[in-house]
Formats: sequence, C-alpha cells, structure tokens
Amino acid sequence: MSTRIVVVGGGTAGVRLAQRLPVTLLGEEPHAPYNRVLLADVLAGRYAPEVIALPAPQEPARRGVRVVRIDRAARNVECADGTSVGYDRLVLATGSNPVLPPLRGLRGARLPSGVHPFRTLDDCLELRALVRPGVRAVVIGGGLLGVSAARALAALGAEVVLTQQGERLMERQLDAHASALLREHVESLGVEVHTECRVSGLRQEGGAVTAVELADGFVLDAQVVVLACGVRPRIGLARDAGLDVRTGIVVDDELRTSDPFIHAIGDCAEHDGRVYGLAGPALEQADALADVLLSQDPRPAGYTGTRALTRLTLGGPVGLDLAAFGEATPLPGDDVVQLTDATRRAYRKVVVRGDRLVGGVLLGDLAAVGTLARAWEGDEALPDAPLLHLLTHDGGS
Repeated sequence: MSTRIVVVGGGTAGVRLAQRLPVTLLGEEPHAPYNRVLLADVLAGRYAPEVIALPAPQEPARRGVRVVRIDRAARNVECADGTSVGYDRLVLATGSNPVLPPLRGLRGARLPSGVHPFRTLDDCLELRALVRPGVRAVVIGGGLLGVSAARALAALGAEVVLTQQGERLMERQLDAHASALLREHVESLGVEVHTECRVSGLRQEGGAVTAVELADGFVLDAQVVVLACGVRPRIGLARDAGLDVRTGIVVDDELRTSDPFIHAIGDCAEHDGRVYGLAGPALEQADALADVLLSQDPRPAGYTGTRALTRLTLGGPVGLDLAAFGEATPLPGDDVVQLTDATRRAYRKVVVRGDRLVGGVLLGDLAAVGTLARAWEGDEALPDAPLLHLLTHDGGS
C-alpha cells in the first residue's frame, strides 16, 4: 500500500514537492499554482497571468480548498467545504500572510476600498483594475516587495510615492551606497521616494481611501495604497493542532515538525531558528523533503540550510539588475573590495572575512554573480589571488 502524502498549500514549495512525488495537493487559491516572484511583472503588464503558471504537479491540484483543521489522532485534515482528507504523511506548505501595519483607519479584516496587500495573484489583478495613468498610488514599505510594486505601478502610468520607515531602500539586503544607487534608479522611473518616513494613518471617504497620513503631519493624496510591509509565516493551522511553533513552524533537518507524521516547508517553516521567506530556500526544502520521503535510509541526509541570494530586475528606459547575498556591511578586520563605474551605473562590492567570502552586492553589472554565488554558497577557502579578481568580468566567466 502506497504512502498517502497530503500537501496543504499550492505555492512554490508545495508545488515543487508535488512535481517530485505523487501527492494530494490542496490549494486555497482558485488559480492554477503560479510563480509569486513574477507578480510585479503581471501587475506591470509585462506578463499575462497564465504565463507565470508553475509546471504541473504529478497529480492535479485541488484548487479553492481551504484546510481548517488537522486531526492528528485520526490523521486527516478537515476542509472548509466539509470534506476531509486522510494522510500518512502531512506536509504544511501554508506560506505567509502580508503584514498589515497598525494604522489609523486600518482596523479589522476588511480593508478600505483602494487598499491592497501585494501577495497573491488576486491582489495583483485587483490592483491592475484600479490603476490607470494619473492615478495617485502610495506604496508603504521600501523593501524588495515595495520597490517591485512601485516599479510596476509606475510602468502603468500611476503617480507613485514610495514610503520607507527605515533610512534606505532594501536596507536588509543592500549597503548604503547600493541603496542610494537603487533610489536614483527608482526615482528615474518617476517614483517619489520618502525614507525615514513613518505612515500613521489612512483617510477614507465613503469606505474608500483618499489619503495617507504621515507621522510628521504631512498628507499624501492617494486613490490606491499598496501595503508592502513584509510577510509573516502562516502558522495558525499548525498552532491550533498543537505543533511546536515559534516565528514559523519548527522543523528539524528532515523538515519534520514536533509530530513525526507532519512536515513543513517553505515560508511557514522555521529551520535552525531561521525563517527564510524566499523562493530559493522553499525549492531547496521541497527537494530535500522529497529525498527524505523517497529514501530507504533510516537517517537520510535531509536539509542543512540555504544560503539565499536576492535578485531583482527593475525596468525602465535603462533597466537595473541587482543581486545581494550574505553580509554586505563589513565587521572590523574584514577585507572589502568595491568597484564603481559611474558611466555604466554599475557597483560591485564583496566582503571577505579571513579566507571566506561572507557577502556582496552587485548593481547594474552582474557578470561576476555566478562565480561569487558559488564561492559564497560553497563556503570554501578562497584562492590566494588578489581579491580584485572576484569582481572582474574574468572572475564571472
């Protein structure tokens, strides 16, 4: 008798596992599983929604199915439509929810008309229906997601303001110089950028947003507001089932939760104290779990963590590619090599600690990114060559 594997969640991690193994995949969204990384391109009109569909799993996914309860004793999951599905192994790939900031005028589950998170294909399609040339749009949050949303809205002709509470854009990934170059590029797309800017509330009229209030008293008129304030792992199902939950659902190297028959992967999983929230680690976890479930070894290799590299492509008359990995801000004693080419709007930087590459940032010219990523991901001693070779085109060939 074959093992019944049920996967809850039709995102990147769940679908990758379902491509490797015959499983029952329960997806809450009505759409075919899609690549969330490309949502900004759908919003900008670069891709049609069907273009970002993920490769089909081995067994057709059940769409529009919301799991509401796990019965660990009976080993089945109960769905909102009244059905239940039994399992021998359950995999939670429930992903994450957008963080909704504590703003005046933003209370309860129902958002004012014109206010949208930017997390799902439905969010994307609803925004596309609202935005036309001249519409005033405010994006709250200057991280990777906020920058991507602002770029897409600007491509649709909206008058976009991007607000960031921190000192600079994408401050988790970029150093000050790289962030300044990114800001220049975003502003060249017609986006007005405000950093060190705290949003305090939303103004409404007739249930629709009309303005964004800043903590310093300034008011930004807005017909559309995009909430890009980060994400939070979806752990409610696991918590209600009594599984060990911290920031995410706690898993070991076999991606196993505190229940030996339940695993977790992707944005909802916390491995070795870390929740990644990125596509690369989600894919690696799904592949590692597939190997675990297929293995005849009582102690399979499992998952040991991911060194995640962030990449972003911004459009415009002159596009901008960026990549960032590891620690971009050096510690005392670290070696740093930086190259700046103002004419090509290129910036490259690596941080070396001892004989190990610990981080880097590349903007505009990613020729060396392949070699740098391999050196960093492998965590191997660097050769005794001058550090400059890491950033040259020869080093990236």
